[in-house]
Amino acid sequence: MTTLVTGATGFVGSAVARTLLARGHELRLLTRASSDRSNLIGLPAEVVVGDLTDPASLARAAAGCRYVVHVAADYRIWVPDPNEMLRANVEGALAMVRAAANAGAERIVHCSSVAALGLIGDGSLSDENTPAREEDFVGIYKRSKFLAEQALLQAMARENLPVVIVNPAAPVGPRDIKPTPTGKMIRDAAAGKVPAFIDTGLNIVHVDDVAEGHALALERGRIGERYVLGGENMLLRDVLALVCDVAGRKPPTICLPEGLVWPVAAVMEWFAALTGIPPMMTRDHLKMARKKMFYSSAKAINELGYQPRPVRLAVEDAVAWFRANGMLKR
Repeated sequence: MTTLVTGATGFVGSAVARTLLARGHELRLLTRASSDRSNLIGLPAEVVVGDLTDPASLARAAAGCRYVVHVAADYRIWVPDPNEMLRANVEGALAMVRAAANAGAERIVHCSSVAALGLIGDGSLSDENTPAREEDFVGIYKRSKFLAEQALLQAMARENLPVVIVNPAAPVGPRDIKPTPTGKMIRDAAAGKVPAFIDTGLNIVHVDDVAEGHALALERGRIGERYVLGGENMLLRDVLALVCDVAGRKPPTICLPEGLVWPVAAVMEWFAALTGIPPMMTRDHLKMARKKMFYSSAKAINELGYQPRPVRLAVEDAVAWFRANGMLKR
């Protein structure tokens, strides 16, 4: 029973690979030649080299695989070339799913994101059925994940592709080697480098729960359906307070108005365009923060048996891992 996992060198993908391995799957892992393979150390798996922009490599990777779990994606809030992200997240996702189907895969799990779903934003819970329009999506990452989902849903309807889609919220936990934007926020807050915050909210989930959700979707998910894999909905100030409590620091108490931060974000974007160094904050960050990113995982809980753990455990695991790997001083 060979199962292909893409993106296994990354944060979510490495957790998915470990979860599937524990369930008895024989793993094949697709990685780019340039990828950091630290997260693969100790994993008994076949590693093949390929790229989402190289369809031939995807076909080779999928050959002979009974299942395919596509986790690989470009996850950045700011990119110097948006087309690069669109190629990976939209065209690459469609190419991977088609390669898997052409190879005879019985079931394919595509890792999307809550970023691809409609958002109410007033504190109410959004879910898989919340209406969404392309013009509602702020930032190239959210837009790319939405467009990828739309392309897949259309292809699934036309070509009868055996795909289940999962929509993780903001994952937190061990092996966040880059780190991801959410992981960077956790690390910086634990280091005392977040002196203030803006009024917004998000859904935080342990990365291992997200991985478990992928496995459950592979085993029990209904073809053609989407499942939100979330944890707890929290105001940003409460997330930061929790991180600081775990790290033994005083939490930030200053809530910054958007109007004050907007010109700072504009300057950071200008500097990033000149240097190529990603900005700490962008105007898209501020636009996204206008809506509380709260989601319901009820469908996954009821249909898949998904059971996310308390967020405090995710934060504790993340802080411990950052410290153990020299990314956060004690």
